Amino acid sequence: MTRLRRVVLTGVLPATLALLVAVLVLAVVLLVLGVDPVKSLVALFDFGETPQAQANQMRAWVEGVVPLFLSGLAVSLGFRMGLFNIGVEGQYRIAALVAAWFAATVPLPGALAIILTIIVAMLAGALYALIPAVLKVTRGVNEVITTIMLNSIVGGLIGYLLRGPFRDPKLGETGTGRTADIRTDAWFPGFEDPFGWLGMLTPSRPLGGFIVVALIVGVAVALGLNRTRFGFNLRASGSNPEAAATSGVQSSRMIVQAMLLSGGIAGLVGLPQILGDVHAYGADSFFLGFGFSGIAVALLGRNNPLGIGLAAILFAFLNRSGPSLQNVEVPPSVVSIAQGVIVLSVVIVNEVLRRRLLRMEDRKAAAQTPATPAAPTTSVSGTPGPATAGASA
Repeated sequence: MTRLRRVVLTGVLPATLALLVAVLVLAVVLLVLGVDPVKSLVALFDFGETPQAQANQMRAWVEGVVPLFLSGLAVSLGFRMGLFNIGVEGQYRIAALVAAWFAATVPLPGALAIILTIIVAMLAGALYALIPAVLKVTRGVNEVITTIMLNSIVGGLIGYLLRGPFRDPKLGETGTGRTADIRTDAWFPGFEDPFGWLGMLTPSRPLGGFIVVALIVGVAVALGLNRTRFGFNLRASGSNPEAAATSGVQSSRMIVQAMLLSGGIAGLVGLPQILGDVHAYGADSFFLGFGFSGIAVALLGRNNPLGIGLAAILFAFLNRSGPSLQNVEVPPSVVSIAQGVIVLSVVIVNEVLRRRLLRMEDRKAAAQTPATPAAPTTSVSGTPGPATAGASA
């Protein structure tokens, strides 16, 4: 099978069919809920009535892609190793808190403060991911259980830190927990007129520049997985641990390394908000849920960085449409329903087409295999005889 045909059969065709199936299923679900599917579809593509509102909506869409993309990458690294790291939610939350406290507390020049804050966030996320990795390789504890528990623990830990050592001293004893504000020179720079080449107005706020970091991380992950020995060992250990072990690849070491890398990337998920938007970590001003959404994004993107990017664009588009749906009296839960239907459709369609592709390859291989001629039998007298005793009689 040619490479182009394989790409079409395993990538383009499943995605197209899955989206069509998702649209049909979603339309049926909306009809059952008493919602007009046509009105909902029109509202999804409503970016506002004025050019300024359209520019702001476009900015919100693009900025929503970044945390989803980073979260999907973090989850996919665990999947490549055969690990189900659902602790990205807790890892990026604790990393964002530590990064916000560090950037607000340590007096450093602007550029150096940004670089070190990114490193600190990655280290915090990696260290929090190290806990389930160590428990798995030393005690055989399933990472699903430990990451679920650590997601629950992180809420209490953050609450303690925001009420105690990380609390902004200016707040005193009143107000919700919050870190001190990050200095202006430590803010991550953005793009003032990002959509001018599209003929659109300038958004009311600059577009966050952290999208550049996300692109660099995505390229680095793609190259690392496909062009390095570490990536080969990671994929080999995830697909066939026994065969990888016979080749000298230590499964326990790969588990720890994969979880550290996954947690490190998870630590970047909250930085677009911390360094480019709210410039502090507050219990009432930090968006949650990107870690769980990253699981769906990774599944939809089939653990491929390019596919994860496309899935993040789709999910961010659906998230952005929430206010537009409310304006036409469509429940905002339709967005969650749509995301779930899309993921289920992709999983089912991919599995059906995968089995179909395997059957096609098996039939093609069988047709190309030459038939083995039957060996002639020899009679008692030494001359070639018939193949069966019945024929000899």
